[in-house]
Amino acid sequence: MTEQTPTPLEGDALELAKLRAGLTAGLTPAQSARLIGTDEAALTADAAALAAEFTPSTLAPPAPRAGGDRGPDVQGTAGTVAGGAAAYRRKHGLDEDGNRPPVPQRVNTSRVTNPFQENGYTTEHRR
Repeated sequence: MTEQTPTPLEGDALELAKLRAGLTAGLTPAQSARLIGTDEAALTADAAALAAEFTPSTLAPPAPRAGGDRGPDVQGTAGTVAGGAAAYRRKHGLDEDGNRPPVPQRVNTSRVTNPFQENGYTTEHRR
């Protein structure tokens, strides 16, 4: 038996073969255009090697979350929105509707004075 050598591809047939091999390996069309080879087997092998370079196992590990783990005030709510809203209301003294409790009125509102006024001093110059 004689070994059959693959026929080299050229022009549009080469571009189509690159695109087909790249898309089969999970590459984008832009990445597929960079494949090197002149026949289907070489392009398929190059596409598989390039796709292996882009796998998540070769990427850097994710950065740690800013602020660290959740605090005890959030962990107890089991991560629900309703639990977080309840924790917020408790922390800030709000009722179930999210309103602040009413402020008690002053007893004597007829005479409002300046708290920064100093008694006993005059601005007159005495001789």
